[in-house]
Amino acid sequence: MAIVKPFRGLRPTKDIAKDLACLPYDVMSSEEAAQMAKGKDCSLLHITRAEIDCPAGTDVHSKTVYEKSVFNFKLWQERGWLKQDSEAKFYIYAQTMDGRTQYGIVANASCQDYKNGVIKKHELTRPDKEEDRMILTRYTEANLEPVFFSYKAVPEIDAIVANIVKNEKAEYDFVAEDGFGHHFWPVNDADTNKELEKLFATKVPATYVADGHHRTAAAARIGDEFAAKNPNHTGNEEYNYFMAVHFPDDQLAIIDYNRVVKDLNGLTEVELLAKLEETFTVECMGKAIYKPAKLHEFSMYLDNKWYKLNAKAGTYDDKDPIGVLDVTILSSHVLDNLLGVKDLRTTTRVEFIGGIRGLGELKKRVDSGNMKVAFALYAVSMQQLIDIADTGNIMPPKTTWFEPKLRSGLLIHKLD
Repeated sequence: MAIVKPFRGLRPTKDIAKDLACLPYDVMSSEEAAQMAKGKDCSLLHITRAEIDCPAGTDVHSKTVYEKSVFNFKLWQERGWLKQDSEAKFYIYAQTMDGRTQYGIVANASCQDYKNGVIKKHELTRPDKEEDRMILTRYTEANLEPVFFSYKAVPEIDAIVANIVKNEKAEYDFVAEDGFGHHFWPVNDADTNKELEKLFATKVPATYVADGHHRTAAAARIGDEFAAKNPNHTGNEEYNYFMAVHFPDDQLAIIDYNRVVKDLNGLTEVELLAKLEETFTVECMGKAIYKPAKLHEFSMYLDNKWYKLNAKAGTYDDKDPIGVLDVTILSSHVLDNLLGVKDLRTTTRVEFIGGIRGLGELKKRVDSGNMKVAFALYAVSMQQLIDIADTGNIMPPKTTWFEPKLRSGLLIHKLD
């Protein structure tokens, strides 16, 4: 069963929570971070992207930047902008997008659970990217940003969350600049905290990494690193755990993750269409943007026209958790067989566009001349993700896109 524990969160005072909270550090450039933090002296970006407080041109991976992060992290606590709760507890973090709200429980996940497979993954990780995620944690000795987890919904947990949300006023409640709502409740009742911990320990056999595979792997490695330096290591220290927001699977929706390709591998538009008809039924939809409406249906933008592509029987295997995926069909029958893209992890000919940006972004990229063709996919379901993780399979690269992104800074987990 999953180990999901309360912890003593370090968090902002109510009056500055909106200004201190920010997007994850890896979804922006240094210039964008500086602009986002403009006029917000308390923004967590001064810690997670401390190069914005360093001389222009400073290497973002330099010791100077990391030391500035540590300095600011200590300063934020000295100023009282970040205060640690006196008792360990769970926290409820809800997000609202397009009228839909999802309710997650912020808690400590176990590094050991990741190593023994109780925390299940669906993507491969790269050691170099894991190291990148580890550096700031090593310097600050804290999980500054949470990981996005899911679990199979438990009615008893849902009922506890619903009761708190209904009867207690949110500690933080604001709409961010992107229009997404963020709502936060500490779980203050000791008996409720004990019950939640018990429910996870008895009703949740596994948790699933939804977004943040590299941060999760990095957290496990940090735990091992800190343990090796501690001659009195017991396994109960805070560094044996890391912060994650756990959302029930039935509240999450995965957004499509689309592809644009720079060239047609020597084919003309007419030749590509002819070859596509060998594995798809192809229908020209004209100039109006067309979005796939069901599994095994794709849309393609080529030469100023949209096309609907339906995969023919035999091009997929509905009994295979990987073979049923539309990204597998597209990767195998189109990107590989027709366009000569053999490895999506290393190719420079394909770029990935999150569905949150809309299909208009695909049209824009092709019309600009920088790309030659675009493909939109029907979004993967949470059940497909769980099936893949449960069977130990790995999804193709860039398959899932979760939105909204978790705001950093509403809660921090200190490792000391």
